[in-house]
Amino acid sequence: MSIKNLIHDMRSRSSRAVHDGSAAAAAAAREADGLSRSCWANMPQELLREVLVKIEASEGSWPSRKSVVACAGVCRSWRHLVKEIVKVPEVSGILTFPISVKQPGPRESLLQCFIKRNRSNQTYHLYVGLTNALSDDGKFLLAARKCRRPTCTDYVISLHADDVSKGSCTYVGKLRSNFLGTKFTISDGQPPHAGARMPKSRSTRLVSSKQVSPRVPAGNYPVAHISYELNVLGSRGPRRMHCVMDAIPAAAIEPGGVAPTQTELPLSSVEFFPSLPFFRTKSNRVESVSSGPLVSQKDGALVLRNKAPRWHEQLQCWCLNFHGRVTVASVKNFQLVASPENEPAGPQHEKIILQFGKVGKDLFTMDYRYPISAFQAFAICLSSFDTKIACE
Repeated sequence: MSIKNLIHDMRSRSSRAVHDGSAAAAAAAREADGLSRSCWANMPQELLREVLVKIEASEGSWPSRKSVVACAGVCRSWRHLVKEIVKVPEVSGILTFPISVKQPGPRESLLQCFIKRNRSNQTYHLYVGLTNALSDDGKFLLAARKCRRPTCTDYVISLHADDVSKGSCTYVGKLRSNFLGTKFTISDGQPPHAGARMPKSRSTRLVSSKQVSPRVPAGNYPVAHISYELNVLGSRGPRRMHCVMDAIPAAAIEPGGVAPTQTELPLSSVEFFPSLPFFRTKSNRVESVSSGPLVSQKDGALVLRNKAPRWHEQLQCWCLNFHGRVTVASVKNFQLVASPENEPAGPQHEKIILQFGKVGKDLFTMDYRYPISAFQAFAICLSSFDTKIACE
């Protein structure tokens, strides 16, 4: 069997496993075990590394990047080598594995994505762009569903386009607003760093008393808080917002700064990708939650604020330079930069970390960079969809 045929076989097996349910998942696992005892597992390490390096280098973008994912699902030795070869988005600028949506974006450039809104069922789908066009087929990353409650609004975020619920094994986090829709909390389904603690709540009490299924991801770890301020300019002024990234130290934007980086998905999400055993360790436990520093009171959390637009006299509107990535004027459009707080502003405070804007009736661009992740950027953008009478 050639490398090309093996990759094709692994692609088809991965697709079948995702859609055929638990029986197919078990079959795929048995096939993977069989491959681990085949000649592929016994290839000389030097030759295997050279082959995988060439595959990784040649498949630089989606959809051909599926070849790299397929290689990681062949056997244990291939899995470990692929994990060493494939760089995190911070370095490569490429989202390869599902865990990539939880890892900080590239340092050197904005990663271009877009959001599609479905008004009929109140869902939002995030895609990474495959071309430089404002809209293309894209590669699906995350989905969110809006759930209205008497006292707040929840946006549940999932790895699955059609299974968006907190009880799903593909649940990754949520966004919750206050009653007025002016303050939001982003919660991660897994600890953002080794010292993270989940606040006491009704859901955590239910978990402690074992009243929920063990497959249900129970974590809700606050990682960011978003506030929309009262606009003193009235209806003529743009929204004013700022985000406190609780899980990211302010020093992360400095030269050489480091942000926490999650390295594994929880086991509940692993079961959704049965043909990709690189998410499990040999002992069937998560290898590590994250790497990077903890956010302490001394360091302070990173604070993002929206970049102030300028008033265009000829157009009679507020303007921001989105460099062609936004084509429709909307109060929802924004650009976020790091806030200098009580220190002098430097070049690092001019870099746009997240920009979001409208390009069609239900189509929006979302471009983000280090130190925030696709999940965090998506959640921040979701907060912009709510109507905020007091803020615009």
